[in-house]
Amino acid sequence: MAFVSLNHCLKDARENGYAVGQFNINGLIWIQAILRTAERLDSPVIVAASDRLVDYLGGFKTIAGMVDHLMEEMKITVPVVLHLDHGQSVERCFAAVDAGFSSVMYDGSHLPIKENIQNTKKVADYAHSKWVSVEAEVGSVGGMEDGLVGGIKYADLNECVELVSCTKVDALAAALGSVHGKYQGEPKLGFAEMEAISKEAGVPLVLHGASGIPSQQIQKAIALGHAKININTECNLAWRKKMAETLTENPEVFEPRALTLPSLVTIEEVVEEKMREFGSVNRVSEMAAKRS
Repeated sequence: MAFVSLNHCLKDARENGYAVGQFNINGLIWIQAILRTAERLDSPVIVAASDRLVDYLGGFKTIAGMVDHLMEEMKITVPVVLHLDHGQSVERCFAAVDAGFSSVMYDGSHLPIKENIQNTKKVADYAHSKWVSVEAEVGSVGGMEDGLVGGIKYADLNECVELVSCTKVDALAAALGSVHGKYQGEPKLGFAEMEAISKEAGVPLVLHGASGIPSQQIQKAIALGHAKININTECNLAWRKKMAETLTENPEVFEPRALTLPSLVTIEEVVEEKMREFGSVNRVSEMAAKRS
């Protein structure tokens, strides 16, 4: 099954009050865990490569080929979006499109809004010509992001509306209090701002830095227009904990497969928990029934 764009999944999610999870690739077992769980739970899924890890993972073409071939080998039938997370430049987004990614995020949130809009439009024009979806960001999600530590800067309503209007992006990450990495204390999201942006921008919203946000806040964010929710830290923390346990319990074992398989299962458990929390389980069959 070929990759699909965000538009294949997010419109239905937004209209029916659930969200599709984005889960990031950090190595082969992450892809296997994400795909296997999505297929088992009959859930659409977004498999993402953060731009800062693309070269470490072998480059855009390697990532696209690896996910594509694994889908074939694993007989995956649910919709899978292959997404570039936090594209660092217009050129990197173009490269992802050319390599076969079905969705890209251009992150111009650190730039003045006019430059962000100009660059995002370049990406959107190119990507849309090839039926690839585009996500943009306004404001700054705090914490560790692409190797940099930053503070939270709330997205401005007028800037969000202007960017969507000028660029025709398919999804918008409007920074409203979430952070990348581990939270210090309980996160406090700007729900009033969220509601206004969702209404005025008119596109599905994306929640970055969702790992560690309490479930009741997640549910409220979904109700206010978030149709895509990004998870990475929770999978990695679970992987690290299980790997440490496995190494401690098996000091003489050196065969990589024996050491990594328990962590693969742990990643699957996190992905399943999140898909159930976001309400995406069994949605593929429901979407197919509506379209038939």
